[in-house]
Amino acid sequence: MTSMSRRSFLKGGLAAACAACASQLPKPAGAAVAGGQELATLIDIRRCIGCEACVEACRDANSEKYPEPEHPFPEMFPARVKASDWSGDETREVRDRLTPYNWLFIQDATVMVNGEETTLTIPRRCMHCQNPPCANLCPWGAARKLKNGIALIDADLCLGGKKCQVVCPWCIPQRQTGVGLYLDLLPRFAGNGVMYKCDRCHQLVEKGELPACIEACPEGVQTIGPREEIVREAHRLAERIGGYIYGETENGGTNTLYVSPVPFEEIERAIETGPGRPHLQPVEDRMAKAENLTTAMLIAPVAGVAAAVGRIAKGLKSGQDTAGDPR
Repeated sequence: MTSMSRRSFLKGGLAAACAACASQLPKPAGAAVAGGQELATLIDIRRCIGCEACVEACRDANSEKYPEPEHPFPEMFPARVKASDWSGDETREVRDRLTPYNWLFIQDATVMVNGEETTLTIPRRCMHCQNPPCANLCPWGAARKLKNGIALIDADLCLGGKKCQVVCPWCIPQRQTGVGLYLDLLPRFAGNGVMYKCDRCHQLVEKGELPACIEACPEGVQTIGPREEIVREAHRLAERIGGYIYGETENGGTNTLYVSPVPFEEIERAIETGPGRPHLQPVEDRMAKAENLTTAMLIAPVAGVAAAVGRIAKGLKSGQDTAGDPR
């Protein structure tokens, strides 16, 4: 099927998709899973030496998921919507912040520990919230939470509208223009790309293997297991070292917990924050607010429709790719 006919079908099939999905509301992304256990990770930042073995392993394990955008990018309307392009040779190699090609980085904080100036190095990536705003409030159903507690974004469904970044307390997801479903739907109006972030190597976890960052770490910085056990271990460790915990209650609870020998307020003052560099401030439970829950209910039908359109697009694209395969 040609690109033009595929796009015509997508636009013409929207009404059919609406009808097919009108009675199918997706389950809330943060709903508890009966009989299932969410996995969490405990990060003991005392152990991290900043070697970036985890960063390299993350890149190797997820390189096939990285975007390969089409150039030139469609001109967006309105003109104030700017392209977000990290696909250049130099920008792809940026490692000191989160990007669509760098889902994990090391954040430095020089603080006083037991009266001595010490530089702590902190692995930063998606917090994998227990009730993730990105998944609950994505208007296109592209972000979702798995039964094992992993929050991920489906690049084949995402339109790059940045809602996930806006509602994320740490602004974790990052956008790449020139790739994704928006090119087949409304390339001048719809979203401007795809959002990317850590998906905790879900393809490995589903096979019972460790995430690449944990497997590669030479210092045993991270521990992964059922969240209840990880929380207990975080408290045992914090009590033993007179330390502090981050992630247990932030945003209603996350599946990434940090233990530090100093208060996180001190670390927050010492780290560089901004675009692609998350903070470590206290965070209230964003999904506990009634207006957010109401919004999630209102956008659920839209998300179901969008997901259906996305599945059609994926099927058509797969068929086109297969048809073009000389094998």
